[in-house]
Amino acid sequence: MKATVYSQKGEKTGSLELPKEVFGLNWNANLIHQVVLALQANQRVVIAHAKGRGEVRGGGRKPWKQKGTGRARHGSTRSPIWVGGGVTHGPVKEKIYAQKLNKKMKAKAFLVSLSRKFKDNEIVFLDSFKTGPKTKEAVAVFKDLRKIEGLNKLGKQGGRALVLLPQRESDTVMAMHNLPFADVAAARNLSILDILTYKYLILSAEAVTALPTGKK
Repeated sequence: MKATVYSQKGEKTGSLELPKEVFGLNWNANLIHQVVLALQANQRVVIAHAKGRGEVRGGGRKPWKQKGTGRARHGSTRSPIWVGGGVTHGPVKEKIYAQKLNKKMKAKAFLVSLSRKFKDNEIVFLDSFKTGPKTKEAVAVFKDLRKIEGLNKLGKQGGRALVLLPQRESDTVMAMHNLPFADVAAARNLSILDILTYKYLILSAEAVTALPTGKK
């Protein structure tokens, strides 16, 4: 499989040979759905917590004697049927939402989503990606990249991009810090959630071998 390599000016500079087992797999919606749900569940932070009758304050004594008052018998004012009492069947922070995810499933889903991204022409390969620390320099680069076929939505609504480099460069990170439509990351840290979150992936040629595909 071959892919066109561009310069930062949006001009063709050559081609790149890509492994078919990484960028040429068929789409598997069921696998992607299962893996993404598991990853999101494993990242979930349980915050909601309702206090039960044993956790709310007060209710240490019986409100009135058991017999002889003509009223219904009660043992505590912290009962769920009292105002200010505990909550029955409320959310608790001890609940576990984590799901088991096999390593092979996660790895296969990553490659499948990467292949689909490539098939949809939403992955762009550059010979290099370097900017100074100024935001206006990064803006100028993205303006030139819009010349590439398929990148006409770059920077517009729904056209967010993730720039993947062999390693994070401080100047590039600083230049793109204030851009709402673009982020930068090291290629080795790419995940399936990143692939599905960003519409475009922009890779330098050196970053391709750094992708966590298991194929070096």
